[in-house]
Amino acid sequence: MNERDELYLLLKGSTSAFEHLYNLYSGKLFNFCLKLTNGNKYISEELTQRTFVKVWEKRSSIDPERSFVSFICTIAKNMLLNDFEHETVKFIYAEYVKSAAHIQHENATELEVERNLLENLIDKITEELPPKRKEIFILSRKRGYSNKHIAEYLHISESTIETQLTKSLAFMKEKLKYYGSYFVFLCYFWVM
Repeated sequence: MNERDELYLLLKGSTSAFEHLYNLYSGKLFNFCLKLTNGNKYISEELTQRTFVKVWEKRSSIDPERSFVSFICTIAKNMLLNDFEHETVKFIYAEYVKSAAHIQHENATELEVERNLLENLIDKITEELPPKRKEIFILSRKRGYSNKHIAEYLHISESTIETQLTKSLAFMKEKLKYYGSYFVFLCYFWVM
């Protein structure tokens, strides 16, 4: 029986025609795959198997009037290209994730250092405030208490708290201008 007759039988779902075509062409396809993969036997064997699985799945689209060898070689080549494309995308994505993680870590470390420096500077300036104003500032900005809560805690009016905080912030603003960090100061205290 010739190749064309085998292909017509395969179109009808003949497993014996499929086995015969496999036995006849799997070695040729394997050698073709070896050339495509630069001699990688493992990939070539897997590609040969996957190609014949695809032939079985797509048997209804086989044209018995065309070369079966060209058909299976095209399937194998396209599968390999798809695999390479998929692996390339995975590799690029993995490199991107590694790079982004590294940059994010570097930025996080840099931001943490800057934040620590700013906190130390603000702590130093806070020490220069008068004692009661310093206490109000720490309760408000460091501990996050509301003006009402601070007023109740210190037994003074809320308007006094607001006035003292306004004076504290003005003092800090002037001190931080000297260091060129006024904008950072605002961000630090109003974003917290």
